[in-house]
Amino acid sequence: MSGTLAVPGPRAGARRPTAHWLRRLAYYLPAIVVFVVTVVVWEVVVQNIEIRGFPLPAPTQIVNALVENWGVGRWPLQTSATATLIEAFGGLAIGTAAGVIVALLTARFVTARELLLPIAVGASAVPIIAFAPLMNNWFGVLNPLSKMMIVAVLVFFPVLVNVTRGLTQVEPAALELMRSYAASDWAVLRQVRVPNALPYFFTALKVGTTLSLIGAIVGEYFGGTSSVLGQVIVASAGALRFDVTWAAIILAAATGIAMYLAIVAVERLVIPWHASMRGGGT
Repeated sequence: MSGTLAVPGPRAGARRPTAHWLRRLAYYLPAIVVFVVTVVVWEVVVQNIEIRGFPLPAPTQIVNALVENWGVGRWPLQTSATATLIEAFGGLAIGTAAGVIVALLTARFVTARELLLPIAVGASAVPIIAFAPLMNNWFGVLNPLSKMMIVAVLVFFPVLVNVTRGLTQVEPAALELMRSYAASDWAVLRQVRVPNALPYFFTALKVGTTLSLIGAIVGEYFGGTSSVLGQVIVASAGALRFDVTWAAIILAAATGIAMYLAIVAVERLVIPWHASMRGGGT
């Protein structure tokens, strides 16, 4: 036996994190480059256009308006964004809960499916601008619940459709296996149908996050307190302060992105076993 000791080389596992981050960087780099180039071109073009009241201010003007009106001023953006976020989140919670409950009923009872699905389809086909005046009259213009109910109507249908699909489109072999063990309907629901529906549920939830902010802001156009993003957009545009208008729009977009990423993070924690999560981690 030789007396020399073999020096272990670098392990493949030690190189994997670096390779992983390099792949992530290569994936997002084109989007980052396009974003930076777009902002630079936008800034240069707008700064060289001498048009009074031009509705598209330069990015630096938007940032200045966001900083100047963040906590104080005629249009306090921080307070407005918080109020709109509460309306969006409340409506998202109400619509999601209602959609899940109705999906459980429609998946379990054929009669409920025949009665409730046409109503849900009809409600989803009504334009949001038709709901807004009704909700304001029912719950009060200044009541945040009126905006939450508008959001709930928008969120309800995608949650209902996706969760119903997840509960019903189960592998027949899994159902046969549960029947062979004489499992109850509750056991089948808990161990087979609900795990199968979770990816569909999170897909609907990610769609619902964007719809919730859209519903809240559009509902605010039809009345409400002045300290909400919808009213800030309307008032600042009417005063030709388009820098404040775009600051509010960008703040709403950033809030929507943050809500979406929060749902993605929860999804990774709840269903790390799903194929989409495993693919996202490579």
